Amino acid sequence: MVKASPYSVLVRDLPVKRRFEVPSARVAEWLRGMPMRDALERDSDAGSGVAELDLYADGTTVFVAGTFEGHVFVACSRCVGPVDIAILEKLRVTYLPSHELPADSEEGADEGPEVTGEDLDLFPYDGEVIDLEPLLREQFVLAVPFAPLCAETCKGLCPQCGIDRNTASCSCVPPIDPRLAALKGLKIPS
Repeated sequence: MVKASPYSVLVRDLPVKRRFEVPSARVAEWLRGMPMRDALERDSDAGSGVAELDLYADGTTVFVAGTFEGHVFVACSRCVGPVDIAILEKLRVTYLPSHELPADSEEGADEGPEVTGEDLDLFPYDGEVIDLEPLLREQFVLAVPFAPLCAETCKGLCPQCGIDRNTASCSCVPPIDPRLAALKGLKIPS
């Protein structure tokens, strides 16, 4: 028997207003494998979130509207220190039975299915249960930038000794480009 998700709602209970809390352990599970999150694996707090959602149905179409507020901790792309990213999103999505979703056309199959703007906020559901877990997971995944920074002025790590240049300095000399090493001893007469 499949265990029910804590983020599930029965269609027969609609309309309903629900609050869903996402604990740090679940956020860590959802973001496992993302490089900017895995760099902080020693840090136990991955972030958390709360969704306040209104769910209602019109026939077999289920509409979800509300807000999602939370935060996620990832590593700075320069110094690998923790970065707290705030999340505040308004949610408006539609759930359709799987069999009612637009089918992928065979035309252009090499390029993948074409997604229109109205398809972006469509989620499938099967049977009598709406599982909001993919929607909530998406909020955390999309909140993580490609190269998060702890500060715009972050100096990063020294490539030679690895010291954090934001908190200390080192006496490392940048290496000479091996292509120019032969020119090091060259003296040009004036």
